[in-house]
Amino acid sequence: MNAVRAGSVLVLTNDRDVTADVVLRLLHERQVPVVRCDPGIDLHMGAALSAHYGADGRHGTLRTPTREVALDDIRSVWVRRPSTYAGPPGLGGEDRRFAADQSSWGSGGILASLPGAHYVNHPWNNRAAEYKPAQLAAARRHSFRIPDTLITSDESEARRFIACRSGAALYKPVWNTPYKVDGEPRAVWVRPVSEHEVTPAVRACPHMFQARVEKAFDVRVTVVGERLFGTRIDSPDLDWRRRQDRMTCTPVDVPDAVTRSVFAYLREFRLVYGAFDFAVTPGGDWYFLECNPNGQWAWQPADITAEIARAIADRLEKGGNP
Repeated sequence: MNAVRAGSVLVLTNDRDVTADVVLRLLHERQVPVVRCDPGIDLHMGAALSAHYGADGRHGTLRTPTREVALDDIRSVWVRRPSTYAGPPGLGGEDRRFAADQSSWGSGGILASLPGAHYVNHPWNNRAAEYKPAQLAAARRHSFRIPDTLITSDESEARRFIACRSGAALYKPVWNTPYKVDGEPRAVWVRPVSEHEVTPAVRACPHMFQARVEKAFDVRVTVVGERLFGTRIDSPDLDWRRRQDRMTCTPVDVPDAVTRSVFAYLREFRLVYGAFDFAVTPGGDWYFLECNPNGQWAWQPADITAEIARAIADRLEKGGNP
């Protein structure tokens, strides 16, 4: 491995993120200094962040209860799963909303503007790549097969789209918005939909309808920099995430054409990391479903998980201009 420059790795994630722990253990074994922070929470619980901009340049510090690091000494930033900026718990109403916005634009802006750091991924690139319409448009540009898709809040358009697919249509949310029923969290899974289920309630927001791909299996392709890892997923469910204890995962080779499209897609969105989902037909056609720029990966077989963790640790250790 090439020599690495001095400096700390900053990991932005919540304290329940066990996936991050896998990489942090590797960095600890390599004696790479690490600062872990959940800015949306920790900056109201004893941590502090300051940045000074002036004629002599920019400098600043991030201080947590156990670490202190100069902003110019951060070699890499891993934007994992930080909490949203919600404002301090002691405030309510408009005051808390104001504080949350100031934190997002202020603290979030500082942490996204470290010119010497290597981001995995940069938060602004993550956000741009999370929009489903942008994903589908980019997938087409880079020669992926995609299922015929409609995003609409027009009930007539939705019914026509579904009717033309002879019952082989699916509903998917365009974003995984947290949803609760009687106070209990509920997941909104991918599911079949008929034209008779479409009601005027569709007008409330955009809905995504998609032609169903008759698949033989699913594939998750996880990419870290120039390293690519393919996992075949066999599941009895349409949406394999629903009952992960029922699925089986095995390594799978990714066709060259798909690999080329994957890397072109990542270059467009300026992503270092991406988690791609594909549906593969009995005839061997790979259909792009989505790319999560910050998707989970530690659920995959142990050997693949270990390789992904090492790839991420390598990127973070090496730092700028890898």
